[in-house]
Amino acid sequence: MSKISNYDQKEVFYDEIVARSYINKIQKFLVSRMKKANANGFIVGISGGIDSSLVYALAKSVAPKNTLGIVMPINGMTDSDLKHIEELENNFEDKFRTIDLSETFNSIKKNLQVQNKLAISNIKPRLRMTTLYALAQENNYLVLGTDNADEVFIGYFTKFGDGGADLLPISKLTKGEVKFIANLLNVPKSIINKKPSAGLWEGQTDEDELGFTYNDLDFYLNNIDNPSKLKKYLNSEVIEKIEFKHKITQHKRDKIYTVKNIK
Repeated sequence: MSKISNYDQKEVFYDEIVARSYINKIQKFLVSRMKKANANGFIVGISGGIDSSLVYALAKSVAPKNTLGIVMPINGMTDSDLKHIEELENNFEDKFRTIDLSETFNSIKKNLQVQNKLAISNIKPRLRMTTLYALAQENNYLVLGTDNADEVFIGYFTKFGDGGADLLPISKLTKGEVKFIANLLNVPKSIINKKPSAGLWEGQTDEDELGFTYNDLDFYLNNIDNPSKLKKYLNSEVIEKIEFKHKITQHKRDKIYTVKNIK
């Protein structure tokens, strides 16, 4: 981890000096990768959640005139998400582009006639990925992913969906660190304090779906090399759930598997 988080037993404290230093590191990373790719800027899918808001803020800080935020509703968005997106626009004096993918999604869903709820839901982030890459290629921009360290570790992202990106600027930050840094970068408080949701279906929240809290997962990641401390402060069932999700989603973090060369 980035060492922004420090724990006294299970209570977490964040080091602002380290956090600001890490912000600078991310900014240099973005600029360096943009130059190496000979790209003109960045594109970010905006959901109204904290991860996409922070990634947008980071990109905007290094490419203020060449960062494109894209809102991609599918069969509507909640009033709160729309309100939070507007607040983000106001804070950064920007206007996002909205591309409604409802008709496309409904057509694919009808033609496929898939019954599995998660399979249907995962069409949404894959459509958004396709949209972002089309616009990125049109503008010679890089697609920025919004997965944080928690999501990467347990594979809480859609393969070839929100997991499809050119760069992952916040993939070493836990959820708590994302919130802390978002506070430093003018992300609206309403976004920082809202319940995390992947927006896969109505009323869905990350923590309800996962069966444990981000606070627990943050603690696990920051103490992963100290099993005795994990056992002392985390429920054994929570540890098992985290480790099981990590194990079964390894394929999401690996490169595509191939057959070995013929000898």
